Amino acid sequence: MRIEEKIKQAFDPYFNVPLEAWKSFSDLGEVITTTKDQIIKNADTTEKYLSFILKGSGGILLWNNNNFVCIDLCYDEEFFGDYMSFLDQRPTPLEVVTFEPSELFRIAKANFDKLSNNTEFGDKICRFASEALFIHKQKQQIGILTKTATERYIELQTRQPEIIQRTPQKYIASYLGVTPQSLSRIRKEQTAKH
Repeated sequence: MRIEEKIKQAFDPYFNVPLEAWKSFSDLGEVITTTKDQIIKNADTTEKYLSFILKGSGGILLWNNNNFVCIDLCYDEEFFGDYMSFLDQRPTPLEVVTFEPSELFRIAKANFDKLSNNTEFGDKICRFASEALFIHKQKQQIGILTKTATERYIELQTRQPEIIQRTPQKYIASYLGVTPQSLSRIRKEQTAKH
């Protein structure tokens, strides 16, 4: 399957545009393959690309108190990167890393801007990407404030059934705001229920 077909397939449930529009989008970017634990963006640098995970997983990490805190987990058919840095082109303390060998489609900031300014569908694609990322972060923040770690773990596992095999447990625990020991307890409780 060609790259534009993969991207169209991922977005069709949310935003149906002709294949030619996705071809224009994909022509402005590139597909890269990564290794496990590959740093895509170092902390205190500027994000140069907006990435979309075609296959694989990764996380957005923040160095805090001599340890990385996972602020986001990303999987197949999701946007991936330090979006705030990408938008304002300033360094942030966030690090972007893959958790497994991955295939990413990425588009540079200049090409993203060119796409949004030059075509009708390009503007819609860029607006949709921004809206999708905003909605994802808002849902995440609401969940952190209103749900228990167990409820959020169940949601994660529902969304990504192979999360334990694909994501280092220390990052899952960090994302949920619990210790690795608490995550083990949550997992045991959930396994016992099923």
